[in-house]
Amino acid sequence: MLRTFSFLFFSLFLFQSLNAQNLPKPSPRQLAWQQLETTAFLHFTVNTFTDKEWGDGTESPQIFNPTQFDARKIVKTLKETGFKIAIITAKHHDGFCLWPSKYTDHSVKSSPWKNGQGDVVKEIADACREYGIKFGFYLSPWDQHEATYGTDKYNDFYKNQLKELLTNYGEVAEVWFDGAKGKNAKDMQYDFDGYWQLVRQLQPKAVLFSDAGPDVRWVGNETGNAGQTCWSTIDATNLAPGKADSKYLNTGDPNGKSWIPAETDVSIRPGWFYHAAEDSKVKTGQELVNLYYQSVGRNSLLLLNIPPNREGLFSEPDIKSLYDFRSILNETFKTNLGKGSMAAALTDNQLKTHVTVPVNKPLVLDFKKTITFDRALFQENIANGQRNAEATLEYWDGKAWKKVETFTTIGYKRLLRFPEIKTSKVRVTVLQAKQPVQLAEVGFYKASEKE
Repeated sequence: MLRTFSFLFFSLFLFQSLNAQNLPKPSPRQLAWQQLETTAFLHFTVNTFTDKEWGDGTESPQIFNPTQFDARKIVKTLKETGFKIAIITAKHHDGFCLWPSKYTDHSVKSSPWKNGQGDVVKEIADACREYGIKFGFYLSPWDQHEATYGTDKYNDFYKNQLKELLTNYGEVAEVWFDGAKGKNAKDMQYDFDGYWQLVRQLQPKAVLFSDAGPDVRWVGNETGNAGQTCWSTIDATNLAPGKADSKYLNTGDPNGKSWIPAETDVSIRPGWFYHAAEDSKVKTGQELVNLYYQSVGRNSLLLLNIPPNREGLFSEPDIKSLYDFRSILNETFKTNLGKGSMAAALTDNQLKTHVTVPVNKPLVLDFKKTITFDRALFQENIANGQRNAEATLEYWDGKAWKKVETFTTIGYKRLLRFPEIKTSKVRVTVLQAKQPVQLAEVGFYKASEKE
């Protein structure tokens, strides 16, 4: 009987181990990327001077003249407000290049800025290295200026420009691709596989973004909202840049075989490029904090666009919002009120150290004193996959357990907001999971009064 029991126990253990191994897991570059949390987009080109969102490729390079452009000021602001990558629009749909490409004259070398000797991409990349944040770029596949667009020769042209950006500006952390193009665009079959292979060869640490990966996917909207349920896994079989189901991308797929986490791109302004008329419409620090909860707090990454103005600097309303945003987050999350009363593995800021929580076996956290909080944080050890599908948080009111909230996915990070609670203990119960949940971090916080 003992031998039979031992065999059954071993079989169950082996099944769970094999099943756990079958969970999709992030690559080292994906795991590192997810932990950056907030990154910045810098939309900047001739559109900044024409007051358009999409140029048409006929713009004269002569209009590009950001006389006070200062990459160090831009990147210093990003560093001080907590951003970990700056992604510059090296080329947007108009085809104008912010670096002196050898393959076209439609670039900064034909502009009056610095007498044609300037290189926006280089200055941003250099400033990123100086201030210790990562560098990335966006290179639009749709190019309305290039004459070869619509032919096979354009793929070679694009790869040549891509190679320039991958080899001349140091380490690249993220390369942004999309399938965006207007109804007037010529029919063009992009060689995305070839583009991605070039990045893998020349910048193996860089993550590749497009609608459906291969490393990072679009969240499905540009309003700053990851799904309340947000899996890092999808089935990318029938998805491609410009061909994606936005609702599917927003929530991900618990049965997806590919680990392709979501990135939430949104602009600090109504538009993506600078428009003076929008100076009064910049999102406030409080609104940016809300976006953080709706992106990072839902297992995504916040990619916030802050467009430089015609002088080549961030505008004052944008700067104020960025500093307010970081000040509120720092104040809210500076003190984990549960630290010291929970297992060290849950409060050491290390994803790899964790407490395993099986389904329907409550984890009780006793603070030994009454604490007051209105925010909760949970993180999984995503290096071993994403597991939690549904869980509930409850607090002890002195007589009984009262529900705070039932929530779905955790993944890298789940943040909950709720009315103020005073209690000496809480409990977390996993209701549904793909495997026993490896809970890596737990925190309870009191929100900043400015939030």
